[in-house]
Amino acid sequence: MLAPPIPPLSRTVPVAQGHDDPSRAAAEALEASFLAEMLKATGLGEQENGFSGSAGESQFASFHREAIARAVVERGGIGLAAIIESAMKETHHDIGIR
Repeated sequence: MLAPPIPPLSRTVPVAQGHDDPSRAAAEALEASFLAEMLKATGLGEQENGFSGSAGESQFASFHREAIARAVVERGGIGLAAIIESAMKETHHDIGIR
């Protein structure tokens, strides 16, 4: 039996399992997405050799980048999630959302 396909990062379960605060979970998911894009910009996963160039290569490289980004966030990230979470809570407070 085949496993179901892995959804894109933007639709995955929040990075930090066990967070009761949806703002924190959303902020960490956004940080992971940002880090994955930055890793893509660095060229991580791109190869130039005799075995490169297959149709699935770029797809598997994106899975690898997303996994690395999630692991970085799970280990504390770069601090972006805290900034995003603070901004979201400030906005919610300003407009009266709890």
